[in-house]
Amino acid sequence: MKRLPNWLCLLLVLTVSAQAQERGQNAPPPDPVQQRLRALEERLTTLEQTLAKDIDDLMWFQRMGDIAVVDKIKYTGPPPRVIPNPTGQGAGNPVIISAFTFVPKKYQTAKLPLLVYVHGGVHGDFNMSSFHIVRELIEQGYAVIAPDYRGSTGYGRGFWQLIDYGGRENDDVYAGMKWMLENHANLDPQRVGILGWSHGGMITLMNIFDHPQDYKVAYAGVPVSDLIARMGYKSDSYRELFSAPYHLGKSADQNVNEYKRRSPAWNAHKLQTPLLIHTTTNDEDVNVLEVEHLIQALKAEGKKFEYKIYDNAPGGHAFNRIDTKLAKDSRAEIYRFLAQYLTPPNPVK
Repeated sequence: MKRLPNWLCLLLVLTVSAQAQERGQNAPPPDPVQQRLRALEERLTTLEQTLAKDIDDLMWFQRMGDIAVVDKIKYTGPPPRVIPNPTGQGAGNPVIISAFTFVPKKYQTAKLPLLVYVHGGVHGDFNMSSFHIVRELIEQGYAVIAPDYRGSTGYGRGFWQLIDYGGRENDDVYAGMKWMLENHANLDPQRVGILGWSHGGMITLMNIFDHPQDYKVAYAGVPVSDLIARMGYKSDSYRELFSAPYHLGKSADQNVNEYKRRSPAWNAHKLQTPLLIHTTTNDEDVNVLEVEHLIQALKAEGKKFEYKIYDNAPGGHAFNRIDTKLAKDSRAEIYRFLAQYLTPPNPVK
């Protein structure tokens, strides 16, 4: 077959490029009806989330009021990491964070230990799914603060897009702990612990890594531990939550060091706080390989900590947050571990 001359090849390329550009210029404008429908759908979703949050908040007061002084408070965390218009009015203002606080009624006159309870989920929130755990903590005599750090659902689209996974959300949680100590004179600053599951377990780990002198003990359940590995086995839609312009803005392959900086397994050398880790081999959300990497990294650094890897525990990712006997036994193990360092008035035997 005879080869085309170079000048003709170039002409063909230029012709195709021009046609493609013309098609782009002549493309029909976005359908205004479809645009309005998408905007309406987004507003309805936000409204539904806000309404669900309001109902959930009311339930906390109703179902915990018999044993705890319940309050929902607001404090400030650092400014947003991503500011679309840095010169805009109030652009660098601190982010306002909401949190639930619980102080046991039975022990109000005693000097109490404090537990920071960190909710899980990408764009999750502190909700009634944690009711039985919080109640168990209050019955032992712990005061509890549970922050809805930046990116949590139920506070509008703007707050939702402030998400900073593995970043300033850690600071939001730490600021909540500090607020609690500053505003409750009956709390002992030398008896502060932190616990969380999944994403909350990750924030727990990053808090004790960054502030080892402020926490006496920590528990991390099925914790997200390695964001680089996580991006490898999760779906495209999950990865897009992280690479969105309002979030990290880049994928893991585009900025691997940033994803490492936000991953507990790559910060294991910082551990100084007594720590208990739980995971299970059949976790359908946080693959056990993430937590195994964390455990191996901690061992490689010569760190002292405790851990348990359950074998196919019923419930998978939620295995010790449900109501099975195994779950209750596992939580009792957690509570006994925490009590060694925090000495609550009514510890689990």
